Amino acid sequence: MKPAKPFLLIALILITSLSHAQMMKNLTVKTINGQIQGIAENEAVIAFKGIPYGQPPVGNLRWKEPQPVKNWDGVLKADHFGPSAMQKNIFGDMVYRSKGTSEDCLYLNVWQPSQKTKKLLPVLVYYYGGGFAAGDGSEPRYDGASMAALGMVAITVNYRLGVFGFLSHPELTQESTHGSSGNYGLMDQALALKWVYENIEAFGGDPKRITIAGESAGSVSVSALMASPLSKHYIAGAIGESGSIMGALPALPLAEGEKNGKEFATFMGAATIADLRKIPADSLLEKTLKYGIFRFNRTIDGYFFPKDPKEIFAAGEQSNIPLLAGWNSEESGYRSIMGNAKPTLENYRKAIEKLYGKDAEKVLKAYAPATDAEVEEVSRDLAGDRFISYSTWKWIDMQRKTGKPVYRYFYEKPRPGNKGAVHSAEIEYAMGNLATNKVFKWTEEDYLVSKTMQSYFANFIKKGDPNGKGLPKWNAIGKAGPSPVMFIHVESKQSMEKHPERYALMDEFASKN
Repeated sequence: MKPAKPFLLIALILITSLSHAQMMKNLTVKTINGQIQGIAENEAVIAFKGIPYGQPPVGNLRWKEPQPVKNWDGVLKADHFGPSAMQKNIFGDMVYRSKGTSEDCLYLNVWQPSQKTKKLLPVLVYYYGGGFAAGDGSEPRYDGASMAALGMVAITVNYRLGVFGFLSHPELTQESTHGSSGNYGLMDQALALKWVYENIEAFGGDPKRITIAGESAGSVSVSALMASPLSKHYIAGAIGESGSIMGALPALPLAEGEKNGKEFATFMGAATIADLRKIPADSLLEKTLKYGIFRFNRTIDGYFFPKDPKEIFAAGEQSNIPLLAGWNSEESGYRSIMGNAKPTLENYRKAIEKLYGKDAEKVLKAYAPATDAEVEEVSRDLAGDRFISYSTWKWIDMQRKTGKPVYRYFYEKPRPGNKGAVHSAEIEYAMGNLATNKVFKWTEEDYLVSKTMQSYFANFIKKGDPNGKGLPKWNAIGKAGPSPVMFIHVESKQSMEKHPERYALMDEFASKN
């Protein structure tokens, strides 16, 4: 009698082939533009990297409203990140997993749980920071796998930056069917959000439960998307980490943006927009370094922003949704107030008088160190408020008036070796990605804080409320009056806000501008 080994081998091959085919089927989704095949990130998560959501904004599409991506035939392999937007390495803490930069940058990345569920899952769309001049959706600290493993679909989005994303010019305004120019990077974000809304069910996500989030310029973007008629109806919730369009990186009047654009064209020796479009992307980027890479602002263009975002929020015309937002304990250093002077009460008074002139006494009353030893901390607080904290407070204060829940936090846990929680320090904690940052020697306390903060974020994304089992109680703030604040640290706890008078003063100053 012949041995049965050959039959067993054939059966094993068939089973393996069927298993591989089934696995490939699980990794493949069908969008409105075509089929996409992802990769198994780990046992719990499937990733789809480098999905195009818009046509490459190159050639005549440079400085145009982004166009929807064209359909494709066959199966698109989404196994690597798309190119980063055109930029220079201006922030040392940014690490990208993409292969180079390109004007062809309109790509997004999706992480979904590998275990299918009958109910559609909540969705997180995260926008990176970087002053609208740098950043990328491939940064490890934004990686969506950790969030997806908690039962949601997580997404990061690339968008145009710098001169490519925010050049305004009278010719561009005239070209536009909307009579607007600038804001191309924000329009990219809106188009990506629309793509997510129309396609997310294919990935197991619920289009009616999309929460947008971001840090710094990403947080500014979230507030901007809430204000814009292009995007506000796609959003069910918002998370802002340090920054809003109402103060930090603000939108300028269109005429002012156009004036800046004309100055840039003159600097480039370009008589027309057609001349500027002929300049290779690398050359254009290099020359903006000499011109000023941060000189390309958002504009009140009459299209993405029908009017000043502050007016939109004041009129209650923004997305009427729950908001979770806050800032860090050391958003800026004390030397931005004190310079190189020794932190003494005498030098502090001199610095404030120089900065604020006739309003110095008001500032000295609100930001009042009692001793020389307190000058450094109070100067740091003032520096952070001037830089980005006030704008975040303003967003929170205006959104609270809608009646939807608004939750405010103050993040205090420093990274190992740091004195305070510096700008952007909370990202790895909130996204559950401490292990992706090899620079710091994380401790058990760091992982404890990360678990707390990520749990708050995940709960908010799932139900519009950060509270959950095992977490300190976090109350929403009222429409008026003092605000409860969640102070996030090794022992997180809720307390009432400590210095409401400071933000009232900052608001007074802002209203004069």
